[in-house]
Amino acid sequence: MESIQSEKQTFTSLIDLASERIGGKALVCSDDFFAEKENLLKPGRGIFIADKYTDRGKWMDGWESRRKRTPGHDWCIIKLGASGIIRGLDIDTNHFLGNHPPFASVEVCNLEGDPSPDLLQTEKAEWVEILPKSHLNAGSQNFFEISNDKIWTHLRLNIYPDGGVARLKVYGEVYKNWDIIKQNELVDLAAAENGAKSVLCNDMFFSHMDNLIMPGRGANMGDGWETKRNRTPNNRDWVIVKLAHIGEIKKILVDTCHFKGNYPDTCSIEGVNLSETKIDLSSSDLKWTEIIPKVKLQADHEHFFENQISNPGPFTHIRLNIFPDGGISRLRLFGIINNKK
Repeated sequence: MESIQSEKQTFTSLIDLASERIGGKALVCSDDFFAEKENLLKPGRGIFIADKYTDRGKWMDGWESRRKRTPGHDWCIIKLGASGIIRGLDIDTNHFLGNHPPFASVEVCNLEGDPSPDLLQTEKAEWVEILPKSHLNAGSQNFFEISNDKIWTHLRLNIYPDGGVARLKVYGEVYKNWDIIKQNELVDLAAAENGAKSVLCNDMFFSHMDNLIMPGRGANMGDGWETKRNRTPNNRDWVIVKLAHIGEIKKILVDTCHFKGNYPDTCSIEGVNLSETKIDLSSSDLKWTEIIPKVKLQADHEHFFENQISNPGPFTHIRLNIFPDGGISRLRLFGIINNKK
């Protein structure tokens, strides 16, 4: 299979199921002599530092095995941060030029719990190939569309015969078993690991809207959603999040962690309940319902709202408005699910 050499694929708007940010882990590999397997799942595309070396050779920001002098190929087994349906792959060989693998393939399996690396290397794992042995270009994002609607928990990246891969992105749709959620149990409906997705915003000049719904608190000021300085009087910036499940919102957290001289002055939150998926979320015809009115924010602070909620829903999407501009680190929407399946 030839990779899709395009800067923008539809599936790249989905969540990266393998990202370390949502719990993805490189569990075991055949060899990572030159560069550690854990680098595969880090954010971004990897960097290059010309004069940086280790006692094993050139430092590389990726997973790199030594030159294979025996039969076979190298491989790495990864536990997805969230189980789900895989829609596309990006096998990125950024900065690997004379040392990239010319071919790769990908297999997946579905194992509940926390299987050991040893078990994952036995036939009990029942690996299924979703990407046959395919050509990789050097120093490139190699995109592959995947047609398979099954749910997977683990992935094995095979490279032929050896070499280096900077990053592996596994784009897909999170699967969460909502049947195990108890009635009236509070769940973060805006959590990426539960299946929520930031789908649209008017501006994300400094940092991406997806950061808003990632686990944990922001690591730094770049780990949030930040818009550029806007000089328009009474400006409003906004971001829309598709909730992980339709639900009623009972408690809200707006966290401005690390945003000190650039936090928004105020914010408000609105919701909408959409039965159709193919709707223009930016349309002025949509009737948004106020969840919390415009409230003042503080620098580098966790703001909790409960009594301020005027309408809990149920909603499928929310819109966070900030005035006039600035940065928000995290948004949490704790609620109870509706229309339980």
